Amino acid sequence: MSLYRPAGSKIFWMDFHFHGERIRESTGMPSVTRAREVEHKRKQALRDGAAGIRRPEAPRLFSTAADEWMEAKRGKWSARTLDIAENSLKHLAPFFGKKLVVDIEARDIARYQRARVTEGASGRTVNIEVGCLRAILTRAGLWARIQSHVEMLRERQDVGHALSAEEETALLAECGKSRSRLLLPFVVLALETGARYGTLRRLQWCNVDFENRSLSFGKDKTAAGSGRTIPLTPRAAETLAFWAQSFPDRKPTHYVFPHERYGASGTDEVFGFTAPTVYDSDLSRATGAVKVAWKRARKRAGLPTLRLHDLRHSAASRMIGARIPLPIVARILGWAPGTLARMAARYGHFSVEEMRSALEPMVRPEPASGAQSGEVVQGYPKKSPKSGALGGGRIQ
Repeated sequence: MSLYRPAGSKIFWMDFHFHGERIRESTGMPSVTRAREVEHKRKQALRDGAAGIRRPEAPRLFSTAADEWMEAKRGKWSARTLDIAENSLKHLAPFFGKKLVVDIEARDIARYQRARVTEGASGRTVNIEVGCLRAILTRAGLWARIQSHVEMLRERQDVGHALSAEEETALLAECGKSRSRLLLPFVVLALETGARYGTLRRLQWCNVDFENRSLSFGKDKTAAGSGRTIPLTPRAAETLAFWAQSFPDRKPTHYVFPHERYGASGTDEVFGFTAPTVYDSDLSRATGAVKVAWKRARKRAGLPTLRLHDLRHSAASRMIGARIPLPIVARILGWAPGTLARMAARYGHFSVEEMRSALEPMVRPEPASGAQSGEVVQGYPKKSPKSGALGGGRIQ
């Protein structure tokens, strides 16, 4: 008999052979009738497996599928990418969390897109969120069924701001007055290199080559940006050299912009202090307080809506405006070759006067006064004084 109860136990066990292997497992049932049902299902599952028949997975809630997806990605993604995914799921969960993944249709996604736009979310933000939803459904094998019916939202390409010379002067002046001593070198380095906030925040002294005046980056947001080495401009090199003097005992693994806290020293009749002082400095930890000091400095400079990422836009615009070849700009900024033209269009911000100045070398001199009708001047035919048509004749 394949069912039995061990001595002193109320639970039936099954014991049988399948393809030469002994299967000995608990049924978990105290009833012999229910135990036979469990044994029958176990044997059928083994037969299906041997025949290559896959048992369909039980329907899952979107919230469960999302948790499994995040757990699978947690060890592969950077902290920043995980933050973006978690933030997207915070918006997706109220809308899709209680739905079965098999029940999610294209019309549900369209309703979600409309709801998010009504809340004020940008097309870019909504597309990132739908991208997370797509990844979860793809992992469940359900995206292909609705893919052709889902349309992503249009994204603005004019988002971003390039600082003018006057704005930069005002901003740097306020950064220099900040209580945070690392804000000014951080902003200068961002303007000179175009590096992303997270990349600069994780920068270590081993990445700085003072002798060759260059920076090497480790892991960046994109594969094209990871592991690249870029040259330092004179201002960036001087800024880093001056900043390094603040850390005479620095080690290669220490962060260029370390964790610091600021307190007060001296006395004041009203507030009791006159100047900030650094304490609780930990060179083995990256700073996490740049954004707080940044928000205060940009507001004082009269640029309340300026983003840290706009420093990257400013750097890109200046490189392109200086006629630096786009492949070199892409290498410095970490753009992938396939997105070079799109990134250049997104990050290049130029005024009408800047574009007019760029076109000046193409302006041709006025034709000589003695040129005859129909005569070609500098590659262009002169207008006929009679008809006004190019070439002075009728169209044949």
